[in-house]
Amino acid sequence: MNRHADTVRAILAAGNVVLGPMAGITEAPFRAICKRMGASLTYTEMISTKGLHYNPDSRITKKLLTLSPLETPCAIQIFGNEPRVMADQAAGLVERHGDDVALIDINMGCPVTKVTSKGEGSALMRTPDLAAQIVSQMVDACSIPVTVKIRSGWNADEINAVDFARAMEVAGAAAIAVHGRTRAQFYRGKADWDVIAAVKAAVSVPVIGSGDVFSASDAVAMLERTGVDAVMIARGAQGNPWIFRQARALIDRGEEIAPPTSAERIAMVREHAAALIEFGGERAFIRMRKHVAWYMTGMPGATHLRVRANKTSSYAELDELLAEYDSYQEQRLERQSKKSDSDVG
Repeated sequence: MNRHADTVRAILAAGNVVLGPMAGITEAPFRAICKRMGASLTYTEMISTKGLHYNPDSRITKKLLTLSPLETPCAIQIFGNEPRVMADQAAGLVERHGDDVALIDINMGCPVTKVTSKGEGSALMRTPDLAAQIVSQMVDACSIPVTVKIRSGWNADEINAVDFARAMEVAGAAAIAVHGRTRAQFYRGKADWDVIAAVKAAVSVPVIGSGDVFSASDAVAMLERTGVDAVMIARGAQGNPWIFRQARALIDRGEEIAPPTSAERIAMVREHAAALIEFGGERAFIRMRKHVAWYMTGMPGATHLRVRANKTSSYAELDELLAEYDSYQEQRLERQSKKSDSDVG
């Protein structure tokens, strides 16, 4: 019996929609927003255990390990391929952050070449014995749950998620998150939810499903089709943290919530940008521009607005642009109102 599986199961039972980790995107300010919107659990961006070991005081590492008080306890995700180093660093993280950390997650699903070329990330799915050693040693070193995030396999000829998940459970993993694509797919094509369902049927620890969840109805569909304990939303939250509120409403109450208005989107852009600059200084603003583009998707005049937003270099410039957009929206609605009145007359 896994001593920590019930701990994870309780976390997921309190809310079965979680925010997945995304490098360069799920920084602390965005995670806090998603938590407020209904994500029951958030994950940090993946953190290199080698970086923690050799350069623990680097500015980048400190930012990656900055947790928002609005999201704690959260999951810290790490990656590497050296069992002893990973176990030592995981234990150190638990000791330093205490009750702010719900679990330590091992990334065994990242498809990026600079990660897999070192035998890390999804490359570990090709070395299950090493992966099991990593899990086992981390479990022995940590006082909190250790979980694993995997893919369906390395490529179409190496779909081994079920056997791999079983091995991770035997090694002591308290939960398994499964992205339904192979490493070869990266984020192309469709996620295979049948593989996720097969993993759920094969292990007794909680399973979290990931891949192609871009709406509340997608979240419901994954839960129903795969039987997973929770759904992980990643790219579906880009520019749309409201997806957690919508998913929770549909899952918990069968209630459909309307999408955010343009005004709500603009207000969130301002909030997110201000929080990100407070978190990382003015130079963090450049990273905000991709978020701005995502928030504006589907808004009237979005194409022109995104082009201009991508040229801004400060919060002041962005705020001025948003003020212009607010004025444009007011004029647009006024024209529509006059046209409606004219049509009625």
